[in-house]
Amino acid sequence: MSESPYRLAVVVASTREGRFGPTVAKWLAEQTAQRDDIDVDVIDLAYHPLPVNLSSEPGPQETAALATVTPRLAEADAFIIITPEYNHSYPASVKNLIDWHYTQWQAKPVAFISYGGLSGGLRAVEHLRPVFAELHAVTIRETVSFHSPWGKLDESGRHLDEEAGTSAAGAAKAMLDQLGWWALSLREARAARPYGK
Repeated sequence: MSESPYRLAVVVASTREGRFGPTVAKWLAEQTAQRDDIDVDVIDLAYHPLPVNLSSEPGPQETAALATVTPRLAEADAFIIITPEYNHSYPASVKNLIDWHYTQWQAKPVAFISYGGLSGGLRAVEHLRPVFAELHAVTIRETVSFHSPWGKLDESGRHLDEEAGTSAAGAAKAMLDQLGWWALSLREARAARPYGK
């Protein structure tokens, strides 16, 4: 009996003008389209701005903004965060998304695709790992990082260098394979034994 696809929420973290994140998201869409074990939901934070003032009792405007995102995080079995590196760390928009939620992350796996200058955004990833650990999420070791990617991917997300594109696709496959194992295993575990209860 084959298992049903797991639901993957892809979070495009950058909201900055001229951002590169959507190009990376298009590249990822090409990778996930080759698989039948994933049902993808893209949450682009530029189109889902959340209030910056956190509250345990959000008002009507805050509740309406959260309603466009929170149920989608709750339904996800796994996450991929596509993040740039800003000032040696991750953007405030993704931290705001994280901080508005808690149970939605618990006992679920999180993978990362990063981009930036020489470090390829890896410092942002290393800063996100302990944040997700605090939320009882499991971060995946395998990552994909794009080092100085501007001008190396076309507007559709296709790698212009065939060798580099093959290498990136291989890294994505390893990451998605690992993410899938955790997503299915933890989905089964949550169904059998609800987390934290």
